[in-house]
Amino acid sequence: MDQQHLLIINAGSSSLKLTLATAPDYQVLGAFLAERLGTDNPTLNQKAPQSASESLASGSGHHEALEACLKRLKTQGLLSREPDAVGHRVVHGGEAFTDSALIDDQVTAAIDGCSTLAPLHNPANLAGIRATRSLYPDCPQVAVFDTAFHQSLPATAYHYAVPQALYHDHGVRRYGFHGTSHRWILQQAAGWLERPPERTSIISAHLGNGCSVTAVRNGRSVDTSMGLTPLEGLVMGTRSGDVDPGLFDFLLRRGYGAEAIHDMLNRESGLLGLSGVSHDMRTLTEAAQDGHEQANLAVNVFCFRLARYIGAMMASLERLDALVFTGGIGENSPLVRQRTLAHLSIFGLALDEASNRNPESAAAIHAPGTPPVLVIPTDEEQMIALDTQRLTTTGRTA
Repeated sequence: MDQQHLLIINAGSSSLKLTLATAPDYQVLGAFLAERLGTDNPTLNQKAPQSASESLASGSGHHEALEACLKRLKTQGLLSREPDAVGHRVVHGGEAFTDSALIDDQVTAAIDGCSTLAPLHNPANLAGIRATRSLYPDCPQVAVFDTAFHQSLPATAYHYAVPQALYHDHGVRRYGFHGTSHRWILQQAAGWLERPPERTSIISAHLGNGCSVTAVRNGRSVDTSMGLTPLEGLVMGTRSGDVDPGLFDFLLRRGYGAEAIHDMLNRESGLLGLSGVSHDMRTLTEAAQDGHEQANLAVNVFCFRLARYIGAMMASLERLDALVFTGGIGENSPLVRQRTLAHLSIFGLALDEASNRNPESAAAIHAPGTPPVLVIPTDEEQMIALDTQRLTTTGRTA
């Protein structure tokens, strides 16, 4: 098969991440991150093959950022022709998508229809899609959904105990997110375990600024911690995770507005709210080791809630082949892994302390004779690239 050039686009509300990679061997040729789009001071940062930054024109949006990235790639001789295909990260596919999909007008309309479920994410994803389609109207493009992997959840796992009219009329159910990452981890863990993914059962803990845990039974997602929105579940950087739903009524009766409560739970809570210091686990770990009590509390609550969810995921499995840590925190915080596993000895899980301090790529960090615990770097861009190549060369979903 001839080498292809793929563009991987991840468009956020005020950002655009672009990667140019080859297929099928997946070599990153160029990577960019445009930030603060739509403001007075948007910037474009090149991550690879060199590090460089420049300012974009005031008010530049996704289209202008995309053009700036492509111009830089062409100037550097990295993109001498139209890409062979483009893959897009899309946060919410609702119940409409159980797999990635070739983008056409019908798919675009369906993504737009899911915007009520992800009002901060899907419109931004669509902005990236529309910008790329306008520049490359004849280039095949693929949408890769964060929610698609979790469409295999059984009804017992995705229904809320609320009037069913909310589900039938408004789509209120648990959808789950980070599916692209959890799917990548499944494939890598299956390789380490030397068994096919469809016979692999793991618990995958994706831990970064956003965090989620997923139970995978024989290659299929059967439970996950995030729900209708990415707010449900674990303690995160600035998101609260699970709270008593009565908190909303409690705060409303004390004069807080709905928007203020939303902002508080999404942007002022989590590690930041608990510590009063930072949402960054590296900063909190250092502060905790220096005796900062609130920082130490934030780390401890994070680890306890994570352990509690890992324990809960056991109920959805017939066996546990491996527990996997991934994401910025999961891959890089020995302290989080150690404190989390300390709560899970009832399941026989235990760490080899030396391996935990210095894990290598896809390294086993469990103590001899105990269930496998792995640290595997996630690679959502490569997962998007694999789906993009699959769908644009076969023209079908799996």
